[in-house]
Order: sequence, then structure tokens, then C-alpha cells
Amino acid sequence: MDSFPVIDMEKLLGGERGAAMEILRDACEKWGFFEILNHGISHDLMDEVEKVNKEQYNKCREQKFNEFANKALENADSEIDHLDWESTFFLRHLPVSNISEIPDLDDQYRNAMKEFAAEIEKVAERLLDLLGENLGLEKGYLKKAFSNGCKGPTFGTKVSSYPPCPRPDLVKGLRAHTDAGGIILLFQDDQVSGLQFLKDGEWLDVPPIRHAIVVNLGDQLEVITNGKYKSVVHRVVAQTDGNRMSIASFYNPGSDAVIFPAPALVEKEAEEKKEVYPRFVFEDYMKLYVGHKFQAKEPRFEAMKAMEAVATHPIATS
Repeated sequence: MDSFPVIDMEKLLGGERGAAMEILRDACEKWGFFEILNHGISHDLMDEVEKVNKEQYNKCREQKFNEFANKALENADSEIDHLDWESTFFLRHLPVSNISEIPDLDDQYRNAMKEFAAEIEKVAERLLDLLGENLGLEKGYLKKAFSNGCKGPTFGTKVSSYPPCPRPDLVKGLRAHTDAGGIILLFQDDQVSGLQFLKDGEWLDVPPIRHAIVVNLGDQLEVITNGKYKSVVHRVVAQTDGNRMSIASFYNPGSDAVIFPAPALVEKEAEEKKEVYPRFVFEDYMKLYVGHKFQAKEPRFEAMKAMEAVATHPIATS
């Protein structure tokens, strides 16, 4: 099997650009996951973000998680499939930041995460342009697709810790799923592993690399590319040692954005066979996703297709 794709973003600026773009194309078409190096976010900032997040967990979340953990494993003798072994909260950046409203965050934490969010947003938009270029789409197409409503893209960060688990045979750090949104950029712990993705029926580890950003594609990019790029099932395996840090930033369409396959990517043959992904409002997809996150994505796409058919050909009632 080929090695996990790692892309040096600096090579996109010089004579090796063509080869780097080919690695990116292959990563999107065959893997759905890849890592990027030299992405423009300073190592000092990443180190600060890691420091404040680990301190914040120790000071404000560890005790509460331990109480949850004791109850979760109490009397458990078979696999637990209704919860995850994680401590988490969500920071919203766009359209309006909520970082000032989240309790138990000091100024040092807020300032570091605001700066990090601004930098990771730039990387996400640069990646969307590179993906669009590889797809042969006009410049800026994917960002426009995420912003075609009145509200612009949505962007937020899920801050998670995956503490040591005494019974990883009974509970997952995070159950298997695909991500609902657009493009996801993850700053993960480089000492404690656990993130895995499904490729060709086999669970593979995402290798921890210091100061790298892990990128994966969400369901919306699968729809917009009409399946040329696919979202990939992934999970977090609980570990007996180490507290894994995960800072996952989701660059998604606006809630009112209308998502549909890019016309330039819909081949005539696929259209004739009706192998075209559905058209829907992103908010409607998210409402469905919330209740079906840990189930296969295909029924979600089919449900959206059924809604589209009803909207296009409403059933007569008289």
C-alpha cells in the first residue's frame, strides 16, 4: 500500500509545484485524508495553542471528565456504543465568534485561539483554491459554493481531549463517522495517537507529525465534486496511556448555502444514469446529520435526493 500522503506546502511555490499538486490530487481522490507541512502557521503559535489547551483541560475539565468516566464504565461488560470517551467544547468563529461567551477560558487562552483561528482560516481557503484548481474549476469556485447564501461560510473549532481509558476494548474515543461539512483541518497531539480512517476496508492510523495539520474532506465536498472526492469514515481509538489533544477546525458552507454538484464536474453519462448527487440547503442536511452522525452517509444523501424530488415534483393533494 502507498504511504500516507504528506504535502509540503512550500513546494507549491516553486519548481516542484506540479508534483506537489499531483500528490494533493491523489490524496483527495484516493485517501480523503492527508497532512500538510510548512502551511504558514508559526510553530511558536502552535506550541502556545497546545500549551493553553492542555492547561485548560487540567484546570477546568479533568475533574468533570473523571466523574463522567466513572459512571460510563460502571457495570459495563460489553461494548458501549452510545457515548464517546472524550471531553469537548466548541468555539464558533464565523459568522460571529462566541469565544468571549465560553466560561473557564482566560485571556491568554482566548488570545491564542483567536490568532490560531485566523491563521487556520487562511489555510482552509488556500486549500479550497488548490482543490478547485486540481478539479479544473474556476478560481474561487469552492469558496463561493460555501458562501452562495446571504450568511457566508461557517467556521468553528471543536476542542477535544481524549484522556487515558482503562477499557479501550469497551468504548471508542470517538465513534466512526464522516464529517458533515466542507474541509476539516486538525491540529493533533504528536505524542498520543488514536485517529484512524477507513481505506479499502482497513483501519489505518493517521501518523502524528509535529507541527503538521491533518486535513480531511467532508460530505459537502463529496456532493460538490459529484463523488470525485469523497468524505471518509474515521474514528478515534481510546488509549490506555496519554491524554490526546485534538483541535479540529471545520470550514463549512453557510447555513443557507445551496449545495449541489458543480456543473463542470457532472459528466453527461452520469447525468443520463441519474448518478448525480442531490441539491439541498446545508442547514437541512445538518438537521438530518445530527440524528444520524454515526450511521452511513449514503442514506443521508438519498434522503436529500428524495426531498429534492418532492420539491421539484410536489405531490398533488386534490
